[in-house]
Amino acid sequence: MLSEPRSGRLAAWGNALLAGLVSPDDAVLAVVGEDAVHRVEGLPGESAPVGLTLALGRLRALGVRGLRVALPAPGHPLGLSGPPEFNARALEAEEAVICHGVALGLVPEVSEAGPAGDVHVEVVWRCLPVREAPPADVPSLGEAERELAEALREATAVLSRLDVAASGPAAEAAIDAYRARAERGREVLAPGYPPRAVRVLELARRVGLLVSLAVDRGHGGAVSSSEIAARAEALRPVERTGRRAQVAAYNAYVEERERG
Repeated sequence: MLSEPRSGRLAAWGNALLAGLVSPDDAVLAVVGEDAVHRVEGLPGESAPVGLTLALGRLRALGVRGLRVALPAPGHPLGLSGPPEFNARALEAEEAVICHGVALGLVPEVSEAGPAGDVHVEVVWRCLPVREAPPADVPSLGEAERELAEALREATAVLSRLDVAASGPAAEAAIDAYRARAERGREVLAPGYPPRAVRVLELARRVGLLVSLAVDRGHGGAVSSSEIAARAEALRPVERTGRRAQVAAYNAYVEERERG
């Protein structure tokens, strides 16, 4: 939850490019990030993988008007609409991008090469047909914001009672890293997104930080099986709420265009 999903970067900056708010070079640079290279395979009209610049241009020519995000997990096909083959690939990757306006979707396949300390990450986005239907379980921005605030309050209370409040060097390092990301996080969603989407994504990341710190601390002070079960029960809906909010934030660009 703390790291930005690649599907989020592709959707956010792809939407900005489709809207004419950023240049192709700036969009591709933002999407690739610290990876070595991104390519798209299976694009209609292309017999071999192509670079992101060509792929985004081809998607626009095919009629794509926007990009949505899916962040599925076992038992929770968040943002997906089928068919089963695409859903299975997206579930394995734990993320996908769904095209709005054309029945296509993109699933990342990530590979690493090189020695420790000099690892090169390459991403191939596999383009596949999708079913044109409403995405599963995606809330509105308003719903996501309300759900996040409530989930954060409830989880904080439960985790504090179970003595798993964040502490120690590892937790402090995670919090410092989170704050550093937050300072530059205004660029994450790219130009064209409403301020409320930025706010919701920021809150979703706070929730993700809470979940990550609680998980990383192992059992902490929860010594009984009932306390451990209570922690798991508290974190499960919080993590789910955070993912739903992330998807709502990334998809806000398309939702705003549909309403406007």
